Parts: sequence; structure tokens; C-alpha cells
Amino acid sequence: MEVKDRPLKLYFIPYLAAGHMIPLCDIAQFFANRGHHVTIITTPSNAQHLNQSDNFRLQTFQFPSQEVGLPHGVENLAAVTDLDKSYRVYAATMLLRQPIESFVEQDPPDCIVADFLYPWVHDLANKLGIPRLVFNGFSLFSICAMESVKMLSIDSSGPFAIPDFPHHITMKSSPPKDSREFIEPLLTTALKSDGFIINNFVELDGEEYLRHYERTTGHKAWHLGPACLARRTALEKAERGAKSVLSMQECVSWLDSKRVKSIVYVSFGSLCYFPDEQLYEIACAMEASGYGFIWVVPEKREKEEEKEEEKEKWLPKGFEERNGEKVMIVRGWAPQMIILSHPAVGAFLTHCGWNSTVESVASGVPMITWPVHSDQFYNEKLITRLRGIGVEVGSEEWNLACFFDREKLVGRACIEKAVRRIMDGADESLLIRRRAKEFAETARRAVQEGGSSYNNITALIDYLKRLRNSDAFLGLSTEFNGLDLSGS
Repeated sequence: MEVKDRPLKLYFIPYLAAGHMIPLCDIAQFFANRGHHVTIITTPSNAQHLNQSDNFRLQTFQFPSQEVGLPHGVENLAAVTDLDKSYRVYAATMLLRQPIESFVEQDPPDCIVADFLYPWVHDLANKLGIPRLVFNGFSLFSICAMESVKMLSIDSSGPFAIPDFPHHITMKSSPPKDSREFIEPLLTTALKSDGFIINNFVELDGEEYLRHYERTTGHKAWHLGPACLARRTALEKAERGAKSVLSMQECVSWLDSKRVKSIVYVSFGSLCYFPDEQLYEIACAMEASGYGFIWVVPEKREKEEEKEEEKEKWLPKGFEERNGEKVMIVRGWAPQMIILSHPAVGAFLTHCGWNSTVESVASGVPMITWPVHSDQFYNEKLITRLRGIGVEVGSEEWNLACFFDREKLVGRACIEKAVRRIMDGADESLLIRRRAKEFAETARRAVQEGGSSYNNITALIDYLKRLRNSDAFLGLSTEFNGLDLSGS
């Protein structure tokens, strides 16, 4: 096989957090499905959630738990429940640099695709003379917002309008100083790469934001998503991420017994730990709304052996008895794609993490938005203000991370009102539902042959092959330089 026709060899290095790892591994699957050789570089515990195949292999390195004071087997951000341990996970991932660099140097790929939380990959790619693509799990809209906010004074507080932006967007509060000081240098390093990989389809971010990004940064962004649509069968969807505490059969059976669009799915992702007082407000609001719901509660909250007095700190007395079959509380990880794609689900009360957001869009489910930290407040504006596929619950407290106790509670009245706006069948909710359905259809078309994301993958493959083939040609030219090739 000629060099130009040979499949690409691609190394993917995801950050060890569900919201980063799941979508990047699904994007890797898109390339494997096209016949290219993909290697995911990760750790043993994280590798348990991935399946090897002909073109999709795993390379694992021992996670340095002991060196950073973490228990054995804790190798992912989803396995910790406080800020100190999250820093330890981050510190441990940085210690993986040396073994990963040695592996890559011994057997270089045609391209490295790494999370932006690994800025050292920039130097490694330069040293080897290979292209580097960057992933961070954000929408391009949010990346554009973060780039624009770099212009603002770091001490700004309160409401502000995003400067130099295609739309007039006013944020109710400012990102924490510590958050900006962490993310902005990473974005600066990412801009030195060969491009951003975006888990989205361009129709949702908007062509205007792609043009704005490329005009203001001079950098390339490749929309290749929604990544979740790499999972085609029900089993593949059910196995996405960690092992669910709820079987797919239990989940589907319960939903099958409900009317179409009668259930609210409530989940704040794998990392968000609300205080008891906030969980209590959610429980009261959902009960008062009268709608059935599935509520995914972080694992540390409700345990089977939890005493009644402990449970009543976050659940009203008699809550489960009163609601019976109307409510399902899931303790830990749930099969989110299976739930969202079920016709009984009418809305998703979400923290606006981009993974959850794009899964909801791909499933055609309108959102009730409750951002907590990071890019989530920007995602909310894309969902509600620009695309009209959700309503805001009224969250204003922008936290540094997802583990902090909140200073301000979102009250039950605000939550109930937002739920009713989506679920009550009035003109506003019908319009939101219609838009959500249209975006779901567009998402499905995007990843099919001839769709925008499919074509972007094709263009990216061609781009990487051209780089590889030109390097191979230069190598041959150097090899033959100075030799007498005349045959005399």
C-alpha cells in the first residue's frame, strides 16, 4: 500500500474525567469506523469502560495513586467528592507525562489528539514534528466567549456583556478569578495546535461563531459531533461511561409505563454535589409540579442503609411513600442516553455540562438549565437565548468547581415554575419542543454520510494525510539528496 493510501495512526489522550473522556473516545470511534488506527492512552481503571476492536486499541499506564495520596483504584474525577481530591487527580495525571512521552517517542503516530489539560503535549508534538489536535469538551460558542472574556478585567464582578461577540449576550455573574487564571493559559497553549476538535455540529454552534472564532484567533476548529451518536445500538448507549447502578431493562420498563413526554429527567452530571438544603428544594419543587421524574442523585447521598433522619435532611418526610411509582431515584450512574432517547421523557433539568447538553439536543429533549461552574453558564445562553430549546431556572452563582456549598439556594418556586414552562403544553413549550425536535434531526443528519460533521471528519482525515505524505516526501528527498541517480 502506498504511503498516501495507508490508514492514519492516531493517538488520543483523554483527561481522566467522564465529561472529557466519554466524548473524546466516541470521536476516536468515528475515525476507527473509517478504517484508521486509533489508540486510546489511559489508565487500567478507565480502560475497563472501553472495548478494544480491530482499529480501536488501548494503551494503559499505571495511575500514580500512591504518589498523590489517593486510594488505589481512584483514577477518575468522577470517583472523588471534594476539591482536595480533585486536585490530587489532576496532579496524578500530570505525573503520567513521562511514561506517555516515552511510549509516543518510541512509536510516533501521524497525529496526537490530546485534552487541553495536557499542555505538555504541545512540546512533545513539536519535538516529533507531528500535528497536534486539542479537545476540551466545550462548545465552540463557549470557547469564543472565553476568548472574548479574556479582554475583561480579571477583577470584574456582577453582570457583564460579552465583548466583541456576534450576539449581544449579558451574563448575570462573572466567572471566578481562579477559574479564569486556570483556563485562560490552557486556551492560549491550545491556540498553538493544529486545531480544536469540537463535540458539536456546526448548525448548533452557528456558522457565525465558527467564522468569528477563525477571524479573531486565526485558529481552526473542526466540528465532529455529536460524539454520542457514535453509539448506535441500545446496548452501546447503555454502556456509555461507567457501569450503571440501574439496568437498562429496569429503566426502560419503568419509562414504558409512563405517558409520552410526561417525565422530567433530573441530573447534574457526575461531579456536582449540591448541599442537602438545595436537594430538599429540588424535591419539594418536583413534587409540587405534579410531574413524574427520574432523579439521579450523586452516589454519596442516598445509600440503602441511610437512616430516616439523614434522608429527611434532603427529602421531605414521606416523600417516597407519597410519590410511589411517579418517581424513580437513581443512586449513582444512570444510562443517560437510554433515558433521554425514551419518548416518555419530556424535559431534562441539567447543569448544562456540554456532554449532557449535546446528548439532550441529539435526543430532541428540551432543557431546564441550571449551570454551576466552568463553561456551563455560557452553554446556558446558547441553549436558551440563541437556540430557544430550553428555559432558565435562574441560577446566578458561578462557582469555581462543582464541590462547593452554595451561598445562594435556588428556591423551589423558581424550579417549579421552570419545570411547568416546559411541561405544561402551552404555546411557549410547544415552540421549544418543535425547535428541539428540529435540532435533533439536524444532529442525526450531521454525522451521516454527506452531513456537516461527517464531511468535517473527511476533510480532517485528508488534511492529516497531506501533512503525513508531504513529510514522507521530504524525507525521501533528503535521503536522495546528493546521490547520483543518473545510473552512470
